[in-house]
Amino acid sequence: MAWLSAEELDTVHEIAGYVVAGLVAFRLVWGLIGPRHARFAHFVKGPRAVLAYLKDMTGGRERRYLGHNPAGGAMVIALLLTLSGTAFTGWLLEEPDRMAMLPELPQIVAPAWADDDDGYEGYGQNGYSAEMLGDVHETLANLMLLLVALHVGGVILASVRHKENLARAMVTGDKRAPAPSDMP
Repeated sequence: MAWLSAEELDTVHEIAGYVVAGLVAFRLVWGLIGPRHARFAHFVKGPRAVLAYLKDMTGGRERRYLGHNPAGGAMVIALLLTLSGTAFTGWLLEEPDRMAMLPELPQIVAPAWADDDDGYEGYGQNGYSAEMLGDVHETLANLMLLLVALHVGGVILASVRHKENLARAMVTGDKRAPAPSDMP
């Protein structure tokens, strides 16, 4: 909804952004105090485990997990980070004075002023511009679409490979009984 309303319906877009921020906050709390398979400590694995799982997956040898598999855990983190960044940049853009809260940008190269003005027109006191922040916001929103497509594709692939409806399991919390070779 937020992506579709971006250019046309500012109020709907802002409300959707606040709803997303609230849902991210809920998921962060749920990842700390929720049931076993919802907790970050249960499914967030290191890069080595994620890469090993993806390698097994490309060979059709991945094991079935009762909770999130390592790739799914990495996707949860990627989705939460991208949603958080999108919501935060949107919140900053909603009120331009909020950009003053950001740390000062490091001076990497000396600015070259080709015009006669001060060179800082349109920039906040920290070197940020609404245009620059808007570009980051839009890039994160588009990245979110890519991540959602990859997530849906992964869910479909795992559902087919393990002969179970993962989408239904995400809603109900019920999966078929574990086999001896399944990961907890």
